[in-house]
Amino acid sequence: MPYVENDGARIWWEERGSGDPILLIMGLSFTLDMWRRTALALAPRYRLILFDNRGVGRSGVPRGPYWIPRMAHDARAVLDAAGVQTAHLIGASMGGMVAQEFTLRWPDRVRSLVLACSTCGGPRAHLPRITEFFSRPEWNRFNPEDRIRAFNPLLYAAGTPEDLIEEDTAIRLRWVPTFRGYRNQILGLICWSSYRRLPRISCPTLVIHGDSDLILPPQNALTLARRIPNARRVILPNAGHMFSTDQPALAHRALFDFLDSLAPARQNQG
Repeated sequence: MPYVENDGARIWWEERGSGDPILLIMGLSFTLDMWRRTALALAPRYRLILFDNRGVGRSGVPRGPYWIPRMAHDARAVLDAAGVQTAHLIGASMGGMVAQEFTLRWPDRVRSLVLACSTCGGPRAHLPRITEFFSRPEWNRFNPEDRIRAFNPLLYAAGTPEDLIEEDTAIRLRWVPTFRGYRNQILGLICWSSYRRLPRISCPTLVIHGDSDLILPPQNALTLARRIPNARRVILPNAGHMFSTDQPALAHRALFDFLDSLAPARQNQG
């Protein structure tokens, strides 16, 4: 079984496909399985390296908080275990925060960066206005499945086919995070910010976001794209936080357009 030990945690990782390597970093409380649609699109052309962040799925749940720099070290340990020196990085939501930290700490290991439905964190972040959702009296009486299903309206755009949402929900129900793991991830990200450091990112960067994201509003994409030199920004219509479910064709086309545009640079390097 592919585990790597790092800083007191066993990190589960997997590989799929072949070609130029891409390291995919998932967001808060989700396992690598939530990359399913994107992985199916990319694996025929790329070598995908995926892992469960500490605190969720098959990875360990050590003492926290799980600071973003610590999770970036986990990502580097996975890349080392895969025997990969440089890779494209794709990070979703919290995973985008980890990907930013990775890129800022080890820029020589990053070929390109994709920040999906993410944020710079800190006081410059645009936060969701969903406190009323969690203050509902019935929230504390929900069992884990009820909570996961109750959260769905915040994740998806209106009009997303229910069968696609159910496919995602089934994955999330398979790997319900412990309270300890979920809390430690949240504690680790609330004190983190990349805002002042973003101009130091020099690799090709794509910032992609849904126009109807209720978890991290699309203003976050504008901040990231403005602060990262020469970053591209793509706002997907009729797409929420889970834009690869809401608009899979548009999302994957944007990814391929970006990655394909780097091909001449890869040839020159080779």
